[in-house]
Amino acid sequence: MSEAATAPAVRATIGDSEFDRDTAVVQRAPGVYDIDLSAGWTIINAVNGGYLLAVLGRALADALPHPDPFTISAHYLTASRPGPAVVRTDVARTGRTLSTGQASLFQRDEDGREVERIRVLASYGDLGALPDDVRTTAKPPAIPPVEQCFGPQDAPAPVPGSSAIADRLMLKLDPATLGWALGSPSGNGEMRAWFGLADGRDHDPLSLLLAVDALPPTAFELGIKGWVPTVELTVHVRCRPAPGPLRVSITTRNLAGGFLEEDAEVWDSADRLVAQSRQLARVGLG
Repeated sequence: MSEAATAPAVRATIGDSEFDRDTAVVQRAPGVYDIDLSAGWTIINAVNGGYLLAVLGRALADALPHPDPFTISAHYLTASRPGPAVVRTDVARTGRTLSTGQASLFQRDEDGREVERIRVLASYGDLGALPDDVRTTAKPPAIPPVEQCFGPQDAPAPVPGSSAIADRLMLKLDPATLGWALGSPSGNGEMRAWFGLADGRDHDPLSLLLAVDALPPTAFELGIKGWVPTVELTVHVRCRPAPGPLRVSITTRNLAGGFLEEDAEVWDSADRLVAQSRQLARVGLG
């Protein structure tokens, strides 16, 4: 893949990018953090769940003695909106190699009452301290070169559900998973894409939390339109990603009772499986 095909003229760096600024939390008191959720990461009117997970992940990285999320599970209770929010963290346990904590994000409703939006439980460690031994049968997804894939800007009409977040991402979808955009969904619950941040920032463990929830929902390829809100999302971060764009593959094997699962794999430019996730999402079948 051509690096020039995806990289902006001036690349942002980790710690100094739009993603870092928009996920930055300000400590108000021990375990309490303020943030203004950016409208730049919305889909329709709701804030993207992967962006929210990265916000809480950043707060926990500050509250816990270890730097990197190993596993983080989130329950999405109510839809978040752009604007002021507060994150409250609690340290459950600290050990030599892992520490565990929980965090919740709150916003005020129209009546000024505090409403919990999302609650997470996570274990953190140091990815840089892990051994190099890898034994796996997993293989990177077969995605055409980025020049043969298509993003929201290539669509003849606005992509259903796309909005502000599309401008923050470098997203190029595998044509084999784009039947829904042409009015002919395949019926297969699959979505594959090249993924990066539009400003060229390389990836780190926190941006992997965004990557697993940034593609169009697999429900589109099942012929289902409309919003597919996340109920629960669990992410396993396996190692720090190498520089360059990621490949993301998402599959759904079962839709029942108005709910489906999405299993995601994220691969880096060195052909390493850097993150895995599973989420339960609700679909409208009416």
